[in-house]
Amino acid sequence: MKKALFICSQNKLRSPTAEHVFSTWSGVETDSAGINVDATVPLSVEQIEWGSIIFVMEKTHRNKLSKKFGSHIKSKRVVCLDIPDDYDYMQPELIRLLETKVGRFLS
Repeated sequence: MKKALFICSQNKLRSPTAEHVFSTWSGVETDSAGINVDATVPLSVEQIEWGSIIFVMEKTHRNKLSKKFGSHIKSKRVVCLDIPDDYDYMQPELIRLLETKVGRFLS
């Protein structure tokens, strides 16, 4: 079972979309959070420990993740998707982009 954790800034658009899209995939469990302190679901150590692969939407998220949770991500695979904050929740273009960029890691 792959446990995919998706991280963006506020946990309002990109990471919840990814969580929803991949939650229906066989052999995959999903969760999502925001790296900012005022996120809808702020990222926790428990979520990081739970995940077997962590997806961040932007390089800035990876940098913040390393600064805030560096000791907790040492043994984790962190993948930067390079998806800008230009999409709405469940926007078809975002879904296609996520499937293209994330799919190979979860197949």
